[in-house]
Amino acid sequence: MWFARRFLSVVARGQYAGRSGLFRRPQHCSLPELELRYLQCTCCWRSRVPVAGFETLNTTISSSSSSEPCKDDSSSTLDACYTPEQRHAILQLLNTASPTELSGVKFLRGRRLLNIVEYRDKNGPFKTLESVVNVPRLKHRSAVVVFNSIINPIKKEKKVRFQLVKFIKPEVDRSWLEEANTIVSLVCGTNKIAWAHVDREMKVLDWQEMACPNFLKGLYLASPYLNDVSAVVSHLPSADFYIIEKSSISVQNTGLFPVMAHMRTVEAMLFALLEPRNCLPNSNIPPRVLNMMRTAVGRHFGLMVGEFRTSSAQLIKQLMTESVTKKIPRINFTGELLIKYRDNFQMDVRNRGEELCDALLQALAFYELLRESSNGFQP
Repeated sequence: MWFARRFLSVVARGQYAGRSGLFRRPQHCSLPELELRYLQCTCCWRSRVPVAGFETLNTTISSSSSSEPCKDDSSSTLDACYTPEQRHAILQLLNTASPTELSGVKFLRGRRLLNIVEYRDKNGPFKTLESVVNVPRLKHRSAVVVFNSIINPIKKEKKVRFQLVKFIKPEVDRSWLEEANTIVSLVCGTNKIAWAHVDREMKVLDWQEMACPNFLKGLYLASPYLNDVSAVVSHLPSADFYIIEKSSISVQNTGLFPVMAHMRTVEAMLFALLEPRNCLPNSNIPPRVLNMMRTAVGRHFGLMVGEFRTSSAQLIKQLMTESVTKKIPRINFTGELLIKYRDNFQMDVRNRGEELCDALLQALAFYELLRESSNGFQP
C-alpha cells in the first residue's frame, strides 16, 4: 500500500512526464487510459493526486461540503444563518425596495408582497431578519427562501402568465388566482342576472338571481340599464374576484345583434361598477373583475354540441344529489340552498333557471381548471 501511494505521488510530480509506459499521454487515435489509470488510484483514495484529469474521491467529498445558504431549519435563528454583510444586503432590500423591485424576488408576489409593504409602512423598517417572520404569510421556511433568493439571485426568467387555458381575460398572475379565497360568478340573461358565491373549499356560500325588468326594453336607454345593474351590484357579496361570463355570440350573426349588444352593455356596466376606482394603472394589484369564456365552461363539462351549448340543468341536479350522497362531493351545498332549489331544475318547469345553473358551473370550472393546471395549488 505504501509503495503504491509513493509511486503514484512521484508520477503526479511529473518525474515520469514524457516517458513511455503505462502513464504516458495517449497518442492520437489510441484508446484513452482513463479507466485504467482511475483503477490504479482506488487503493489510495485519500491522496489528492489528479487521475486522468479528474479529482480524487477525497477532493470530491471536500468540495461537496462547501458552505451553502441557510437551510429551512426552524431550530436556528435567522440572523445566525447569515453573515453581517448578507444580513445588511437582505434588510436593505426589504426596507428600501419598491413593490416592483420586490416582485422580482422569489416567493415575494401576491399577498406576501403587499403584506411586507404594509408592515414596514406601519411598523417602520425591519431591524433584524427574525422580525420579518412577523409579516403575515411569511413564516420561517418562507423567509429562508426569500433571503436566499436575495443573496443568491437566480437568473430572471420570463414572467409566466396564467390564463386558465387562455380562457380568462384580462391576464392575471397565477399566484393571485391561487390565493383567492372566494369568487363570485355572474351570468347575464335577457331579463335577469344570476350569481354564485363559492369559496376555495368548493362550498356554495350564496346562489341567487335577480330580475332586471328594463333589459331589452324600448330603445336600450343607458339610465334604465344602469338602474337594474346597480341594483344587482348592491346585492353582490364581497369576494376576491368577480368572474363574468363572456358570451360566445358572433358579431357576424346579425340576427342576434340586439342580444349581443345587450350582453356587451351589461358586461361593461358590471366591469365599471365592480372594479375599484382608486386602483392605479401601474400598481401591482391585479384586476378584480375577469371574463371567462362561455364555451370553455361548456367544453369542461361536456355540454357542447358543435358550436352550441346545451342546458346544464340536469348536471346541476346531479351535483346537488351528490352533495348529499357522496362523502367527498364535487361541490358542497348548504341545506338551505338544497331545499330552496330542489324543484327548480325539473324538465317540465318552464323557467328552469338556466342563468343560475350557468353561474354555478362557471365558478366550479374556474376552481377545477385552476387546480388541474397548477401543481402546487390545493383547493
